[in-house]
Amino acid sequence: MPRFDNQTVLVTGGTGGQGASHARAFHAEGANVVIGDIDAERGAALADELGTRARFVRLDVTDQGSWASAVLAAESAFGAVNVLVNNAGVQNPPAPIEHTDQATWSRILDINLTGIFLGIKVAVPALRRAAGGAIVNIASTMGLGGTAHYAPYVASKWAVRGLTQTAALELGRDHIRVNTIHPGVIATPFIQEPAAGATAAIADFYSPEPFAIPRLGEPTDVSRLLLFLTSSEASFITGSEYVIDGGLLLGPALQSETV
Repeated sequence: MPRFDNQTVLVTGGTGGQGASHARAFHAEGANVVIGDIDAERGAALADELGTRARFVRLDVTDQGSWASAVLAAESAFGAVNVLVNNAGVQNPPAPIEHTDQATWSRILDINLTGIFLGIKVAVPALRRAAGGAIVNIASTMGLGGTAHYAPYVASKWAVRGLTQTAALELGRDHIRVNTIHPGVIATPFIQEPAAGATAAIADFYSPEPFAIPRLGEPTDVSRLLLFLTSSEASFITGSEYVIDGGLLLGPALQSETV
């Protein structure tokens, strides 16, 4: 039997490279999938592709009212919300801190951090009504160390870690588990196209060749981990952080021919 039969999953940023992969993966495992995003055209197309067990809802993660409407739509369509995937996120154009304007700082934190805070705040009552469930917040390996020229993004992802652990402590007795995934460099438009205001994409100056697994990650790599963390197989896991980066944070791997 599919792992998510009769369960409903809300995925934010659901039309992006990782988000669409997550939506398809949950759907393939039997879930009802609610695709939350600001891109109505792509969201509606993905929902049509998936069929009757999928819905698109326009969701601005920085707006509490938009969150309330999305959760209501999910419950109205499918009767419950069992899983929340806080996947929506944006990258800042690279710049040193002294040249990063406050509007950029505020926008990145509004989407990447406040968006997750509001998601948890609004979705928790629905998860309680469903007798529990799981929340996974998608962070980044940049939330595990400093990265020059990406201060807003780094700060937002570090903060997601503390928010996740706090939520895990608060919600465990309600049978709601909260965990974090830290992807490395994943082959999506997020890293293959320049961020707004940038002239180069991350992929233009990053090569996976020196690392233990010398390839870019694929969205499906992250989706498979996500399915595990939100399933009953992970029922004793909460407040935990999962790095999926092919060894990026380990540093360059010494190759046998150089030994």
